Amino acid sequence: MKNNLIKAHLALLGANLIYGANYIIAKGVMPNKIGPSAFIFLRIVGAGILFWIIKSFIKEKINKKDIPLLILCGFLGVASNQLLFFHGLNLTSPIDASIIITAIPIVVLTFSALILKERITKNKLLGLTIGGIGAVLLISYGNKTAGTSSFLGNLFIFLNTCTYGLYLVLVKPLMKKYSPFTVITWVFLFGFFFMLPFGVPDILETDFSVFTLNTYAVVAFVIIGTTFLAYLFNIYALKSVAPSVSGSYVYLQPAISFIMVSVYAYGFGKTEYAQDINAIKIACCLLVFIGVYLISKKPKIKT
Repeated sequence: MKNNLIKAHLALLGANLIYGANYIIAKGVMPNKIGPSAFIFLRIVGAGILFWIIKSFIKEKINKKDIPLLILCGFLGVASNQLLFFHGLNLTSPIDASIIITAIPIVVLTFSALILKERITKNKLLGLTIGGIGAVLLISYGNKTAGTSSFLGNLFIFLNTCTYGLYLVLVKPLMKKYSPFTVITWVFLFGFFFMLPFGVPDILETDFSVFTLNTYAVVAFVIIGTTFLAYLFNIYALKSVAPSVSGSYVYLQPAISFIMVSVYAYGFGKTEYAQDINAIKIACCLLVFIGVYLISKKPKIKT
């Protein structure tokens, strides 16, 4: 039991290390080598094929009445989510993106209250307010700073957070009813069709002749690492730890992004990233962290 718990935490650590590194690794090839929509096309197709290979060993049928919800989840959790994220990352700082993403628990709480009618306690309301202020300040600060930040990019990342948060609320009953692999495989399939109008024109315009070994390595990292392996790690971990424990690991992503941006800026001379870290962004990050902490905090049981 203890060994399984250790392995679960190592899996969560691995998944969030991948996510944290993804911000600056993926941004490194956009848009000079490949456009965001073309990148998403490759990501969804590549990871979708890998998921379907595993799904072929899981004999589980989907009830026809659940197909509309799977289609909606494909639109929100794959197509909208990934298109908004990569287009946002293409326009803004990896630091800003990694901070805004930590607001997912705040978004999930909001949609849970609206859709599932979950009760919002005073602590959660306070957390929602504080975290929301941090996210709004960071988004609006995008065009008032040097570096690679932008208001539009930050807004896209925030909308990505909203679509993913809504997806997490809507997919919850499906995850209870079916194998997670069954759900994610169908979600990726439906998401693929929503992504086609955006991805196909961009992929046809992509000049693969200018791809270097580094470009192919980045694309492989995003498909196999960020999408496929990170999801597997999270699924494995959820067998041994609570979802709240899994969610708490999202705090690692800004820390990893801060470290990698610093390495790129000062170790490899990428001067465009040198001004991405400042006191205001750190303050916004702390506000979001405090907000998520208050939301995640379990109320004391009265005796």
